Amino acid sequence: MKLVHLALTGVLAATAFGSTALAQDFDPAAEREAAIAAGDVAKGEKVFKKCKACHKIGEKAKNGVGPQLNHFFAAEIGASEGFKYSKSFLEKKAEGQIWDVEALNEFLKRPKDYIAKTKMTFAGLKKEADRTNVIAYLASIQVAE
Repeated sequence: MKLVHLALTGVLAATAFGSTALAQDFDPAAEREAAIAAGDVAKGEKVFKKCKACHKIGEKAKNGVGPQLNHFFAAEIGASEGFKYSKSFLEKKAEGQIWDVEALNEFLKRPKDYIAKTKMTFAGLKKEADRTNVIAYLASIQVAE
């Protein structure tokens, strides 16, 4: 396996930017393309350094303080296998919510406001540009097999 960035181009795809997406009516490829087009992947990778203490990405990434984030973008909330999520996270998962652009933006802005009683202690990213860029970075990451 190796870490690769998806280089997606084209028109900004129609997506669920206006509402939290549920798995049954969600197009992961369109959401990924839209997220990458909206941000700067390289800047997002730099912002992600704030996350690396708890979250890992890459071939040998494992859950730690936080879940590993391989195949994280556009996945169901609370879906990292083997990670012990808080009850609040599991409730979001039971609702069928996924990590779309809007959900990630709201969570990264103030994690405890988006998911009450989350174990995540990170205060959030105040700057909208930082959130947009880190979301673009997360959308660009796939672990090739």
